[in-house]
Amino acid sequence: MISHFAVNWLAVVLATVASFAFGAVWYMSLSRQWLAALGKTREQLNVGYTPFIWSVVVELVMAYFLALLTPALLGEMSVINGLIVAAHMWFGFVLTSLIMNHRYEGLKWSLTLIDGLHLLGVLLIQGIVLGLLG
Repeated sequence: MISHFAVNWLAVVLATVASFAFGAVWYMSLSRQWLAALGKTREQLNVGYTPFIWSVVVELVMAYFLALLTPALLGEMSVINGLIVAAHMWFGFVLTSLIMNHRYEGLKWSLTLIDGLHLLGVLLIQGIVLGLLG
């Protein structure tokens, strides 16, 4: 049985911070390529700070579920187990959903690659942090 109280909330918060920091570096370094793949200019986006808030919220949810499901699936929270579950969740759910949505939206494969690898990095970093802190 999964216990919501067995989750190390400090680890979840730190995993969220680490993965958000990774995303900041990832998209700052690939901003030109990302905008080109999106087919927009920085001025055309004009989204304000709302996406950053949503990023923190959804990455917190991702870290929570990774912390919750890893011990349930593999028996314990460790770096290796965190990486295994993170990679499987990314491939089985995140990447497949991203590909499906981007194909319906007519977006470029380069955007799927940039966004997909970002989310792989997010989950792997979270798996490492959660595994280190148990």
